[in-house]
Amino acid sequence: MVSLLVHAVLGVAVVAWIVRANPAIFRRPAEGPLLSRLESTYLVVGLVSVGLGWTFNTTFVLDYGPDQLFFNPLWGDGSWAQYLQLMYDNPAAGSAGVDFTVANVVILPIVTIVDGVRRGIAKPWLFFVSTLFASFTFGWAFYLLTVERQRRLGRYAAPPPMLTIQEMPNRSVS
Repeated sequence: MVSLLVHAVLGVAVVAWIVRANPAIFRRPAEGPLLSRLESTYLVVGLVSVGLGWTFNTTFVLDYGPDQLFFNPLWGDGSWAQYLQLMYDNPAAGSAGVDFTVANVVILPIVTIVDGVRRGIAKPWLFFVSTLFASFTFGWAFYLLTVERQRRLGRYAAPPPMLTIQEMPNRSVS
């Protein structure tokens, strides 16, 4: 059970690190609400996903882990290794597991890092790290909250509009 508490503390620490690394984005607005409706929606969805996921995580650790307060969270009974093994325990679970794994370990980091750098978000790789301690949905929701907040507070210049076909330079491809 201590490993779950450590996970919770690390999850909060990563979110605090993101907020502190981006003070212009997370400052209190001069006017208007602290969070917009959309930002609030992202936050609620992310937090609900953490609560639901942690309900299952706690049950997993209690049901599969050894009957002791301290145990190895990396391998053995009730560990990450066993959790991942059970995620691929049957074809249905494996199908969902591989989809989740690719989305969380490949797509989310690419999108948050590339897009975050383009938008001037400091330490965008931390959104991926947050998924290791909170949930995949929370990492996405918190990133989207950050992007929306940055847009709302005017800390990011909108990208130029896309060119229409008629406006594109005439370039031949050889």
